Amino acid sequence: MTNSDAVTGRTRLRRLRLLGGTPLVRISAVILVLFVLAAAFGPWLAPQDPTFGDLDNTLVGPSAAHWLGTDQGGHDTFSALIEGTRTSLVGPLAVVLSSTAAGIAVGLFSAWCGGWVDAAVSRVLDILFAFPSLLLAILAVALFGKGITAPVLAMAVAYMPYTARLVRGLTVQEKTRPYIAAYQVQGHSPVFTAVQRLLPNIGPTVLAQSTVNFGYALLDLAALSFLGLGVQPPTPDWGAMINQAQAAILQGQPLSAIAPATAVVVVVVAFNVVGEHLGDRLAGRES
Repeated sequence: MTNSDAVTGRTRLRRLRLLGGTPLVRISAVILVLFVLAAAFGPWLAPQDPTFGDLDNTLVGPSAAHWLGTDQGGHDTFSALIEGTRTSLVGPLAVVLSSTAAGIAVGLFSAWCGGWVDAAVSRVLDILFAFPSLLLAILAVALFGKGITAPVLAMAVAYMPYTARLVRGLTVQEKTRPYIAAYQVQGHSPVFTAVQRLLPNIGPTVLAQSTVNFGYALLDLAALSFLGLGVQPPTPDWGAMINQAQAAILQGQPLSAIAPATAVVVVVVAFNVVGEHLGDRLAGRES
């Protein structure tokens, strides 16, 4: 690897470590940290059992006992919101991890092989782009039943082309750099050169894209749960909470729907803000 290529790699990693950014970026990062802590320690943070319904206290307003009131089943909305953070974040995380891993493998293989292999893989990716992720998830539910496993796998397939296309483009650019030719001349295997040397240089950019994908995956899975096809009661989930609160909205008590809907919007926006900031930082568009 030449000195300039090494400096470029170190610069990208330094930009990734130094999050910095505007107050909006810092606030978004803090929000994400708080939600991650809520997901990790939900059972200890929730003041009440979110699956316990007190029919004597249905649709009550905020109080010292119920910070966000209760829903039509008498469940504590705040406790359900805290507990629902885990299911609402674990699903998108599984989608992003699996789609990113598969996308990196497909993108590297396609760009490194080139020729007809690259052309064939590109056409397959174009076909996958034509299928919306939510449609594939609904199809998976129809085939394998309701729950979280089938939609996560279907959405991983739907999100994989975005990462694969990005990795392919970055790999094509990196292959023209002198350090790749140097490793090939030294007799290193293509797998070693691609995984050990090329991938670390494009990894931060892929990470930024995956951060944005997380927000979209969260939105899709919440919509699926809202339709009654994702996480099933009594397991708390933000999308399912909004669905169950429809009757409460008609009775003039919308808080049990507003709270999880606000959580979905806030987390999606926070992930998009942080992801776009990382992309700008790595591309050198922000000091």
